[in-house]
Parts: sequence; structure tokens; C-alpha cells
Amino acid sequence: MHKVLDASDMGVYALFPPQVSAWAHTKLGEFRSREYEAEHGILIKIVPVPDTPLTRSPTFILPLSTTTPSFSINNTNKSYKHQYANIYFVRLRIIRAVVEENARKRWKEIAGDPVFVPRVLEVLKGQLCYIIGTVYMDMPLKPNVLDDIARDHSIPGPPPRQKYCSPEDSTMLEDESGRIRLVGECLQSARLVTGVIMGALGIETNNGDFEVVDICFAGMAPQPNAALTNTKDEENMDIDDAAGLSGSDEWIALVSGFDVGAPSPSDAQLQLLSEYLAGEAGGFEEQVHVSRISRLIIAGNSLAPIVADEEAEKKPVRPPFLSSSHAVFLTKNIHEPIQRRYGYDHTSFTPHPTRNLSSYLTDMARSLPVHLLAGPSDPSGTILPQQPLPRAMFGGTSSYSSFSTETNPTYIHIGASSSDAEASTGKASSSKTSSNTSNMPERMVLVHSGQPVDDMFRYLPSPPTTRLAIVESTLRWRHLAPTAPDTLWCHPYFTMDPFVLQETPDIYVVGNQPEFKTKLVVEQPKGKEGQKRCRIVLVPGFRESGTLVLVNLRTLAVRTVSFAVEGMTGGEVEA
Repeated sequence: MHKVLDASDMGVYALFPPQVSAWAHTKLGEFRSREYEAEHGILIKIVPVPDTPLTRSPTFILPLSTTTPSFSINNTNKSYKHQYANIYFVRLRIIRAVVEENARKRWKEIAGDPVFVPRVLEVLKGQLCYIIGTVYMDMPLKPNVLDDIARDHSIPGPPPRQKYCSPEDSTMLEDESGRIRLVGECLQSARLVTGVIMGALGIETNNGDFEVVDICFAGMAPQPNAALTNTKDEENMDIDDAAGLSGSDEWIALVSGFDVGAPSPSDAQLQLLSEYLAGEAGGFEEQVHVSRISRLIIAGNSLAPIVADEEAEKKPVRPPFLSSSHAVFLTKNIHEPIQRRYGYDHTSFTPHPTRNLSSYLTDMARSLPVHLLAGPSDPSGTILPQQPLPRAMFGGTSSYSSFSTETNPTYIHIGASSSDAEASTGKASSSKTSSNTSNMPERMVLVHSGQPVDDMFRYLPSPPTTRLAIVESTLRWRHLAPTAPDTLWCHPYFTMDPFVLQETPDIYVVGNQPEFKTKLVVEQPKGKEGQKRCRIVLVPGFRESGTLVLVNLRTLAVRTVSFAVEGMTGGEVEA
């Protein structure tokens, strides 16, 4: 059996039985190195099918470690009776000990013999010391819930601001005792946001402020796999590394922002993506690379946000109790019971976006395991962590064990162990397994749909601050979403803060960003602990960029694949 490639370069393949293949061989002669014209004027190239069929690389979902928190909200922690202040107290209690240890090592040899003051309000004037607490940014432009309650609700509220920062901002440091104002030039380049736990070295001024000369953070959290992945050959692995494409390394695919149902949808790009992941597009070499992709992670915004149609809010209607000669102009809200059916307005609601998304997910789940996260535009709760989308809303896709809905954020522990790991977690491995033995280490992947980064980006001026720098800072702060619950809505946890990074992930994925960015963050501790490495990947929206990101699970190398259709929106058309 042979493959016949349409030479019009549309990437269309067809399988022919051996009789037709033999006829083509006889009719056209030698086929391995030449192109021929068939009877209907189509240039074809016959490519032999390999004797061994391609199989997808198997990876398995392993149980999370005891230090990795769960973002699932169940009956044990689902309560709205507690104040949000408990989150700050728990956060400070968890991270303060690490910051204090780092501060003592950092400032023990400084002239002046600085001392540690355990409470921020107990600092002494004229004495060099360092304090530890939670950062609070006092910003006049930051939204205030008390102002929202006090305003006149008959007047529409102002649109949300793109930036909260202004020259009138001030930085505070607080703990259980109180709050003290921080001043100093080093704060300007620190890129601080509300909720960060840090240590500050300085001296109290005459007016009661604390003048900071240096600051200290917790640093990157421990990484269990640090000692297993430090090889000199992998230190320079970055984007589109040619050497990383060869061999039997497993890859994971990252994508976000399908926005199915948007006014300018990316249906063509989504179809190309489905065919690419299924190995139905591209040449033989590309199909070999696709067979190394073990699973797909969709980081939110799969459905487009609902846009209200203002023109549909008012329209001429004829109530049933009036004749056609007495038609009146009424608003839709007056006759809401008449125009609503099955709980929704049939004039502005359509189930087609969900059906279309389910169709694409079914095609993908047939080929490889798919992990779907909720995003800000998806039909899920607004507060973080967002809970998994109901599987029932995806129709036939829910019948596939390779399809799983995740919380946002979520940890995914990937390994190439054995089927025992699959059985212990209930998550599926790749749809087609292989007998090849993999040398891939276990990888912890942290994924969220971008809300924490979008919120922190409003606190800081840009330029010079970039989204990639903010994500890198969260690793050194050891906190995923420090601005929650101040300006980022989250669940009112009482005895825990799941956003604290107790373990440094190997791959840190942030979805729905304006553009693709990546960086390999490396931290070398002074002790016996191995080198910590984390690959940060900012995944852009697929509808705007048409970009699929691939990450090598062994080397953490990154490459991108762009999907575009000439003359259609979404993606980039390469020259």
C-alpha cells in the first residue's frame, strides 16, 4: 500500500490498495524520485508507507505529591462564611519562615549588624533592621468595593481601567501588628504587587516611614526532579531546537483561546489543528514528529464570550392580545415570558458554539489525551479557582476516557512509568501506546488560563514591565496569584492558600496571552540542593495567532507550529 500526495501542495493524502499502487507504478514508472501527471492532469507523487505503522508516545498521569495542593472545591472547604483576611494570615505564616532564612543569609555580613524585628510596628528609629510582611499597594485608581456600594447605581459605572498604577501610589508592608509605609529607590524596580510576602532591610525615618535599602523574597520553591535533569547538553535548549526534534522524546502540545462562536471564528484553523494532531496533515517527517506528541492541554477560553445584541433588545412586536393594526413598539423585557423558552431567549442564544467545540474536541480526543481548562470567557464561575467544566456539555466527547476537564489553575503530573499510574488516577494515557522504552523524567506541569497575570499586569507600568517578567517573579515570590483576593476574585479559604507554590513546577503554562513568549528560569542554590529549572510558556490565543506550542518533556525545548488559511482571519500566513 502506498500514499499518493496531491502535488498541488494542499496537504491532502489518500490511501490506495496494492492493486492501484502497482498500476501507478507500472503506469508512471519509477516513483521514488520523480513526479508525474495523471490522466486528469493532476501531479502526483507516490510515497511508500513505512512497514511499521506510527504509534503515539505513551505518557501517564501520576498522582500529585503531598506538597501539591488541590484546587477542587468540595463540601469540606466550600464555605462563604469566612473573611478574606484569613488568606493573608495563612499566606504569611507559610512563607515568612523561608523569607526570614533567606534574609538572614543575605544580610548577615552587612555593616551595621542588622537585626530582625518580628513585628513591623516595633522598629526602632535610627537602627538598621529588617522586617517581613505582606505587601499592600495603596493605589487611588485601584477598584474599591466600598466606592462601588456608595455610588449612585442609576448611573452606569465606569469601564474597568487598563492600569491601576499612578504617581500617587504608595507601598505598605503589613503583618498581624499593623502596617508601615515603605519608601526608597529600590522599590521602583522591584515590580511589587499586593499580596507578595517579602523582607525589607532599612531604617525608620523621622516621619515614621521605613526607608528600604534592599529587599528579599522566598525564592524558587524546592523541585523534586532537580537532581535528575541537570545535564550540560540541555542548558542551551530553547525555541525550535533542531536536535530536540529527533529521537524518541515525548512532547506535549499547548494551546488556548479557541473562542468558538466569536464573530470572526477560526473554524478553518481549528480543523487544520485537529488534522495535524491526528497525523492527517503534513509530510511523513511531520507525521513522525506528531506521533511524539503525547497529550494536548487547552488553557481556557474555548468558547467566545457572549456579546449582547443591543439591536435585538428593542424591536417591533405584536402581542397576542392585539391585532395587526394595533402593533406597538415594546421592549423585549416587557414580554420576556412570551419570548423566552426553555429558560433562555431563543432570539439571542444558540447552542451551536458548544456543539462545534464538542466536535473539535471529539476529533482530538480520538487521537490523544486532552486536558481542558476553564477560562474567563467560558461558562464557569468567575472566582478562582474555576472548577472543571461539566463533561455532559460536550456531548459525545465525554464518552472518551482520554478527555478530562481540569480546574483552573491545575497541576498535571506527567510521567512515562507504567499503567499502574493510570489506574491509580483514573486518567488516560495516549490513545495508541508504544513498546518503546522512554527515558523521560517525571514532569510537573502548572497551568492556568491567564487571569492572575492579567490582573498583576494592571499594577505595573509597561514598559518596562513585561508579562514574562511578572510570571518569573511569581516563581520567586512562591505565589501564583498574590493579588487575590484584593483585585482578583477567589474563593474565601479559611485554613489554606492553594495558590502558594510549595513545589517549583518543571513547566509553567499561562494561557490567553497577547503573544507567545518563553524563558527557562534557572536558580542555583548554594547548598546541596540541585539546580532548579522551570520552563515558562506564555501561550497566545489561537483565534488571533493560530499558534500551537510544543514542549519537549525531557529537554524542556520549545517549538511552535502556526496554522493559517490565506484570506481568513486568525493566524499568520507565512510568505
